[in-house]
Amino acid sequence: MGLGGLLVSLGLVWLATGQVVLVASFAAGLLALGLGAMLVARRQTPLAQTTASEPDWTVTVAAIEPATGAAPLAVAIVDRAGRLVCANSPYERQFGTQPPQLLPINPAHQDQLTEAVRVAWRDGAGEVDLVEYSAVGGVRRWRVEVIRAGRAEDFLVWRWTPLVAPDLVSDLAQHLAGKVGRVLSHAGFSAALVGTDGAIIATNTAFEQRAMGDSSEPVLGAEFAGLFMQDDQDRIHWARDARRAAPLTLFYLPLADPEGPALADPQHSPSLMLVVEQGVGVGGGAESSAAVPHLEALLSQLPLGLAMADRDGRLLFANVAFMRAAGREGEMPPTYPIDLVVKEDKAALSDAVRRFGQGAATSGDVAVRLSAQPDETVSLSLAGVRGLGEAAVLLGLTDSTEEQRLKRQVAQATKMQAVGQLAGGVAHDFNNVLTAIIGTCDLMLLRHTPGDSDYDDIQQIRANSNRAASLTRQLLAFSRQQTLRPQVLQLPDIVSEITHMLRRLIGEKIQLQVTHDRDLGPVRADPTQLEQVIVNLVVNARDAMQESSQRMGGDGSGHLMIATRRVTMAQVRNMRSEIMPVVDYTALIVQDTGGGIPPDILGKIWEPFFTTKEQGKGTGLGLSTVYGIVKQSGGFIFADTIPAHDGVPAGTRFTIYLPVHHGPAAEAPRVKEEVAAWAGGGDILLVEDEDAVRVVAERALTRAGYNVTTASDGEEGYDEVKARLESGTGMFDLLVSDVVMPVMDGPAMAKAVRKLLPDLPVLFMSGYAEEQLRREIDIVNMHFIPKPFSVSQIAGKVAEVLARDAARRA
Repeated sequence: MGLGGLLVSLGLVWLATGQVVLVASFAAGLLALGLGAMLVARRQTPLAQTTASEPDWTVTVAAIEPATGAAPLAVAIVDRAGRLVCANSPYERQFGTQPPQLLPINPAHQDQLTEAVRVAWRDGAGEVDLVEYSAVGGVRRWRVEVIRAGRAEDFLVWRWTPLVAPDLVSDLAQHLAGKVGRVLSHAGFSAALVGTDGAIIATNTAFEQRAMGDSSEPVLGAEFAGLFMQDDQDRIHWARDARRAAPLTLFYLPLADPEGPALADPQHSPSLMLVVEQGVGVGGGAESSAAVPHLEALLSQLPLGLAMADRDGRLLFANVAFMRAAGREGEMPPTYPIDLVVKEDKAALSDAVRRFGQGAATSGDVAVRLSAQPDETVSLSLAGVRGLGEAAVLLGLTDSTEEQRLKRQVAQATKMQAVGQLAGGVAHDFNNVLTAIIGTCDLMLLRHTPGDSDYDDIQQIRANSNRAASLTRQLLAFSRQQTLRPQVLQLPDIVSEITHMLRRLIGEKIQLQVTHDRDLGPVRADPTQLEQVIVNLVVNARDAMQESSQRMGGDGSGHLMIATRRVTMAQVRNMRSEIMPVVDYTALIVQDTGGGIPPDILGKIWEPFFTTKEQGKGTGLGLSTVYGIVKQSGGFIFADTIPAHDGVPAGTRFTIYLPVHHGPAAEAPRVKEEVAAWAGGGDILLVEDEDAVRVVAERALTRAGYNVTTASDGEEGYDEVKARLESGTGMFDLLVSDVVMPVMDGPAMAKAVRKLLPDLPVLFMSGYAEEQLRREIDIVNMHFIPKPFSVSQIAGKVAEVLARDAARRA
């Protein structure tokens, strides 16, 4: 407050009081407050500086500790290097002190977790709805959120929320203590939840009042059977009434979970017991029907899928949860429960209903397939109910749609990953064989000229080897181990560049329609690989449309649509996808009129070597290659069948979602660095454990004018370098090495050699992707040549590396 404000305040006090003493006291008080504020500010400044320079995590740890009685949310904070800086006690109990990135996560979910971390660093938050963690006590499921935080946003906060299956008994106990229990009490029903040991777990108010009266003894934990007595006519009464009140009717509803262990013996599972006096609409004759509305009101409120049928198999009613579990949500219950199952299971279900509707009240279950889900077997619980005048059967069905979907998704992801690893390993080993074959052919062609008797045979061997090499590249694409050259590009540009070729590819009888949305975001991908994706999808669409048309007696015509669409974060959120992060996407859609894909093979189309084409017309690697390229590019691909509509035949739609690149709108094409032609010559150390590959590479480099020293493994290569240093006979100009070798692999040998010769360039030969190797191998001045390679390719690559190294040294 300035001097003017102080004088005005003093004047107002003088006008209000007219006393000099009060004005002086007021001024002294303001002065004291000002001095106190200055002292506090001076003391806070160094404290803030100290806190900023030396972070104190004790406050953060206290803040992330869960409150008493709260959900056990595990929270951990890591820095940019992935180090764990602090965690709360639930995290330490579950995971110890390991950073989240190093936990033994299910490999099927590892890619999703890695993508969530990448999205969090880029957009501020990422999440994965299902992560399985293998602990000592078994496999646990979590929902993981990753949030970027900190003053400089250089930390990640990991939030692990346990996914716990619903406890039906606890939920029902809460319902009995709440509104459902009050509804039952008003309807004249005394309800109790009884455990497997016969003890009472929960009751509604009507049961407690009728069973205990004014007694102060607790009803919870008491033995249920001890609250009743039986007369000489086998009628049941409350024990405290001593047969003075009307007899009772008991309804026994077993709570056997079809997914749980109690399924084997529902009679030894927790039970819901309903007690009502026989005079309240549940006696014999016509009055007994009055209990049905009361029971229907009860069952409609329960979270379990329950329905009731009479002894003739007619449904009396079914609650919403039952119809949802049967795949008929929003529909009216059918007349008979057998209308819900497939034709083959109708007789078995009808016999089961008739059996439980007669005789004593028993319970059991029957395995059926619902007509809405004919490929999945579900367990339908049945229990005989007595006391309604006529015998009835209670049907129980648990909605397992979400659980089955998650199981299929996890199984498919695990299978695809396992097949991908197998395919990548096979392709890598096969590339070594092809390298030897192609190289040997090249060396033989140097001694044979066109017109020789063997020239054409050698060319045929080389052509078939190159064809096999293209198949291995497809396997590497499926296993996401091929070399990509990503660029920032626009999808319409890629489609436009190959549209003319696509029209020639599909022929004149198939109409091609290409449409693009406006304001499409750029994507980062390899343009050549994207072209291969589009071509593979178009070829499959062409074959499907021709086959479908000819099967219907047509001329092989059809309609093919290629479109690009803008997909916003809001649209992705509305999709409620469990695997796609909520970010902006640019979608590529390829849709045909080829009749669609049958549901029984829709989940198999991405597997390598799976094809529905005739023998000799397809390898089964087209869609698996598409899948691998899209996943390696950070995208997602889905296939679905489009039913016939408005005169348009049914067809298949492939939708590819590529995340929008939030960097520069476009990248200027890189100008290839000009390297002066290498004059030739040089001393090269060649390390390769495959004898055939080593021989071919040695002969190729020797013919190119290089002095080549060979080694069969990493240790032998290291010994050659060390021997040269000790003898002083001259040093190698280049190290050419395989990556995967026994004992000491290529990267380990290169790092050991670099300690002796820090400037020695290294050229790695491998059948795996260059990007994968560069992520795993941290070596400067490293170069790469993919297998299989020809004689001219290995010689040219060596010349290029030596020329670059000479230019660098100059």
